[in-house]
Amino acid sequence: QVVLVESGGGLVQAGGSLRLSCAASGRTFSSYVMGWFRQAPGKDREFVAAIRSGGSTYTYYADSVKGRFTISRDNAKNTVSLQMNSLKPDDTAVYYCAATLGRSTVLATQYDYWGRGTQVTVSS
Repeated sequence: QVVLVESGGGLVQAGGSLRLSCAASGRTFSSYVMGWFRQAPGKDREFVAAIRSGGSTYTYYADSVKGRFTISRDNAKNTVSLQMNSLKPDDTAVYYCAATLGRSTVLATQYDYWGRGTQVTVSS
C-alpha cells in the first residue's frame, strides 16, 4: 500500500514556473514507477511525465510538456517532483501523482496508486 500526497500547486501567470512535489509513504518507494497526470475541467485525465523505478534516471514526457517540464525523484526522501517552467494557460488542471509496480507506462489505467491532486492555474 502506498499513500501519495501532492503539494506545490497554485496560481501563476503565463511564462512562470511551479514545482510540484509528491510525498509517498512506504519503504519500497524506489520500486515504483512514478508518474504525473493532469485533468482539466471537462477533459480526460492525461499523461504528463513518468520516471522509472530504482536508481534509473530514465524519464519520458507528453509532447505538450517536453522541454518545459522535468520529473525527478529522490528515493532517500520518498518524493517525486515535477518542475514546470514556461507555463501556459493550457497547463491549467488538477495534477495527480501516481505509482505502479508494473512497467513504465503512459496509461493511467496501469497505475495502482493515486494522490488526491493539486490544482495548477495559469493565467494569461
